[in-house]
Amino acid sequence: MRAFDPGRKLAILAALLAGLVVPLGTPMASAEEAAPPSKPAIRIAMEGAYPPFNFIDPNTNELQGFEVDLLRSLCEVMQARCEIVQHEWDGIIKGLIDHEYDAIMSSLEITERRQKRVAFTDPYYRIPAVFVGPREVTPGEVTPQALAGKRIGTTERSDHETYLKTFYKESEIVLYARPDEANLDLLVGRLDAVFGDELLLSKFLKSREGECCHVLGDAPADPAYRRELYGIALRKQDEDLRARFNHAIAQVKADGTYDRIRAEYFSFDIK
Repeated sequence: MRAFDPGRKLAILAALLAGLVVPLGTPMASAEEAAPPSKPAIRIAMEGAYPPFNFIDPNTNELQGFEVDLLRSLCEVMQARCEIVQHEWDGIIKGLIDHEYDAIMSSLEITERRQKRVAFTDPYYRIPAVFVGPREVTPGEVTPQALAGKRIGTTERSDHETYLKTFYKESEIVLYARPDEANLDLLVGRLDAVFGDELLLSKFLKSREGECCHVLGDAPADPAYRRELYGIALRKQDEDLRARFNHAIAQVKADGTYDRIRAEYFSFDIK
């Protein structure tokens, strides 16, 4: 039986006043026992509304998802006692700066603007970009030369638009307000390909409408696409904690833990 710990109880009660605190559960028990009893928990904020990365399971009312499982493994590597604090997306960075929690692991993209306010760990996932086209077209080269003269659809005011307009000058770039509009035009033959986020496009391909199409190829290595990268956010002064997370991220990627967790949620690589 776990001994009564009044300090831990007070900490949890205080956290509950600020927001929902979700301990990382039974699989974390060995890490908790390894840590000194007086050592405070690392408190990590998640939104809980971005499946499959983080979401509330309607059956258990508990946080689940890729980031929850990955965080559990990171804390085991660090031999740290961790608690998840559910926090709405608005103000999540302000809460970190105001010491409401110690880190954010909630699909926060690493951007120059955010780096002025907080520090980030090494990326723990990325969203690759792919070209999708009709099934009768054999997957292969998707370089600017190979797609010259082709009509390529993508979402306006996006990194995908910038990439295509910069490098695919011999192709006709067709812009859409929403990704599903581009997918519809591909379906009816108005486009030769759609370029975009593999996560969103994989959902389209799994739908009934998406049976028309398949992946023609990843964004080529040259010219390289600036991938969207996501990291754990921390206060800039917490360099020791950042180093601990970086070590743990590298460890789970090296020992196969990362790939095992990823495969439960995604059919493609996101490292």
